[in-house]
Amino acid sequence: MKSTVARYLPILSWGRTYNRATLSNDLVAALIVTIMLIPQSLAYALLAGLPPEAGLYASIVPIMLYAVFGTSGALAVGPVAVVSLMTAAALSSIVEQGTMGYALAAMSLAGLSGVMLLAMGLFRLGFVANFLSHPVIAGFITASGIIIAASQLKHLLGINSEGHNLLELVMSIGAHLGEINWITAVIGVLATAFLFWVRSGLKPMLTRLGLPAGPTGVLVKTGPVAVVVVTTLAVWGLDLAEQGVGIVGEVPQSLPPFALPSLSPALLGQLLLPAFLISIIGFVESISVAQTLAAKKRQRIDPDQELIGLGAANIGASLTGGFPVTGGFSRSVVNFDAGAETPAAGAFTAIGLAIAALALTPLIYFLPKATLAATIIVAVLSLVDFSILKRSWTYSKADFMAVFATIALTLAFGVEAGVSVGVALSVLLHLYKSSRPHIAEVGQVPHTEHFRNILRHDVITDPSIVSLRVDESLYFANARYLEDKIHNRVADDPNIRHVILQCSAVNEIDLSALESLETINERLRDMDVQLHLSEVKGPVMDKLEREHFLSDMTGQVFLSHYQAWTSLKTGGAGALGQ
Repeated sequence: MKSTVARYLPILSWGRTYNRATLSNDLVAALIVTIMLIPQSLAYALLAGLPPEAGLYASIVPIMLYAVFGTSGALAVGPVAVVSLMTAAALSSIVEQGTMGYALAAMSLAGLSGVMLLAMGLFRLGFVANFLSHPVIAGFITASGIIIAASQLKHLLGINSEGHNLLELVMSIGAHLGEINWITAVIGVLATAFLFWVRSGLKPMLTRLGLPAGPTGVLVKTGPVAVVVVTTLAVWGLDLAEQGVGIVGEVPQSLPPFALPSLSPALLGQLLLPAFLISIIGFVESISVAQTLAAKKRQRIDPDQELIGLGAANIGASLTGGFPVTGGFSRSVVNFDAGAETPAAGAFTAIGLAIAALALTPLIYFLPKATLAATIIVAVLSLVDFSILKRSWTYSKADFMAVFATIALTLAFGVEAGVSVGVALSVLLHLYKSSRPHIAEVGQVPHTEHFRNILRHDVITDPSIVSLRVDESLYFANARYLEDKIHNRVADDPNIRHVILQCSAVNEIDLSALESLETINERLRDMDVQLHLSEVKGPVMDKLEREHFLSDMTGQVFLSHYQAWTSLKTGGAGALGQ
């Protein structure tokens, strides 16, 4: 009972060994991440089409719940760019932005996503995310980064524009270029340039000046806060809001409110697919970050428990005025570099944000939206990586087509269409590759017991024996392919008397494949050819022994392919018992 509770509540495990040194490290990391997260959370709420306080609300209770149920000591959970964009894309076609219904729908979307993630974790379905290939994810994030950056140009330039794909956004921005507020544009461009310089130029400059690595890292991380302070003071001091500069305005000075999301069946039905896509994308992004950081400390991440942690976080967001959240890459890296050791660092971050929500919100009244847009643009453009196209083209044309299609469709039709196609392409690509497994005809490497592909190596063969190595598990999608491969090889060669299937790479044979093996055995019998198996793995052999196939098989089962080869080549009876 205790072990079961501890498995679902990791806090009970790491909490036992928590000490003063760990507390100190977690507090320092929490302080740095809190400073970074305040402008980010406001910006991502803007991106999701929600009031800025929703970003703060989505960063408090969700982080605390993840600290209880999550397994990563460095993962920083909260609003992220891609999920915020997907939230806006999902809701804008259902509810009008700026209305109470929009905020309720965002909470419902977070709740649905949380329930899905929680269910996947409880039923140990974390493997589902593995069907979304990394190249497709990289392509989707690249295209999403471009769309996000384009969507923020309206705030950067002080114009009106709308659209959910790149074409719509470009046309809308072009139609409103005459409405540019030049003061807003100056603020936006300067803020963007400064933030890019902070990312690439500030650290080398401080290092040249002899500043230690620790303070240098802190100053670089707090760059967005500096631009927030300076531009807010400029707008306030010069009364730029009266000259058309868009500002955040009044933000409620309170903790996240407890509120139930909308449970309308009609609304939930419309949100089912977006919630599923957000859950999958969010989990893949989160688990990849968590595992990468955990590996650096030789720690272990439980993917199924991560699903539960993220599910709890999203359910928390749905009950406290938030929107869908997941683990963010940049924040998590900062959290890790700052020395976070346990999920408690996230809980301390949440406390810092709660204090900010109570005490600091009046200070951001004059914060220009152009500054938040600059923060988003700089953050997302670092995600854009077109090198995946070159790499996939060089390595695998099939992967290239999947990546290219994902990028093109996301840019042309929006994030929902792009990620839907990406998921479908990942699954179809897997099915296509596994339905046409690599099957090599092998021969003996001279003076060894090894067998290699006859097309790649100088090997010994026997005209009466065909040795085939199947480099894939056999299941319903590729069973017929194996049938055709063997038939085509044997049918036109009257010298063949034995076919040996080397099964060293076969981890599974399902019922459809078993029936195909029975068909192959019958066809070969009619051609006076015997079918043999070699190097069958124990679990596969256990299943075969439950059926009559082995007793009906015309040939025998050999422990090694070398034994099969020497026995059949010399006419011996070296087969092992079945």
